[in-house]
Amino acid sequence: MAEVRLAPEDVLLAGLVATYTGGLLTTNTYKVRNSGRVILHFLKGGAGDCVVTIPTPKTVAGLAVDDTTVTVPATTGDKYIGPFPRDLYNDGSNDISFTLSDVLTLTVAVLEI
Repeated sequence: MAEVRLAPEDVLLAGLVATYTGGLLTTNTYKVRNSGRVILHFLKGGAGDCVVTIPTPKTVAGLAVDDTTVTVPATTGDKYIGPFPRDLYNDGSNDISFTLSDVLTLTVAVLEI
């Protein structure tokens, strides 16, 4: 499993034409530096749903907080996920990470608001 870093793009008052990353793999873990204002935008054109899993490395009273899972629907999937509170989602390097269950015609844009 490879770690792949994605950089957020700033959403500006003048507008942003987002860059979408394709060629995603189910075997990769994707990492993004998280300021607490990051949003992931997924577009899905393939036949299967994609479950995006975002780990929550935090524990409360010694109990692990459940990871967040969001389904991007097949064929017409268009899903925004976030923002991600830093105290809940950031790892020791101030990154969030996510994995994907299906990548057939899946793209993602990483936005910072």
